[in-house]
Amino acid sequence: MGESVKLIANNKKAYHDYFIEETYEAGLALHGTEVKSLRMGKCSIKESFVRIENGEVFIYGMHISPYEKGNIFNKDPLRVKKLLLHRSEIGRMAGKVAEKGYTLVPLRVYFKGSLVKVEIGLAKGKKLYDKRQDIAKKDQRREAEKEFKLRLR
Repeated sequence: MGESVKLIANNKKAYHDYFIEETYEAGLALHGTEVKSLRMGKCSIKESFVRIENGEVFIYGMHISPYEKGNIFNKDPLRVKKLLLHRSEIGRMAGKVAEKGYTLVPLRVYFKGSLVKVEIGLAKGKKLYDKRQDIAKKDQRREAEKEFKLRLR
């Protein structure tokens, strides 16, 4: 059952701004022209966020560009989209989000077979000094790789 996974959009900023503690895979309720637009790779989740309302999970600010050949069937690019999760997962996430400092962040959008999936992460915000530490670690790793390449020559 080797289902192909094709990445559509990635949220690198989420890994910079948050500590990701758990990840969940959710389906996405879409209309036909939105799926066609996603197949062309026209999606952005940089400014999006996830909320739980009345036992349902919604994603706000996810931009799916209108399909060129969609004319009257196109939907609003920034409309609120429903995420499809099991009730037990929603309950677990709602309990964690109720704690101070936790939020839900979309991490990536991808095709799994023919289905559109969103990976959402249970995240805790980073402070400025945490971000600086991450940048310093990244720089150290880059320097070490550079030195390693020079030694091989």
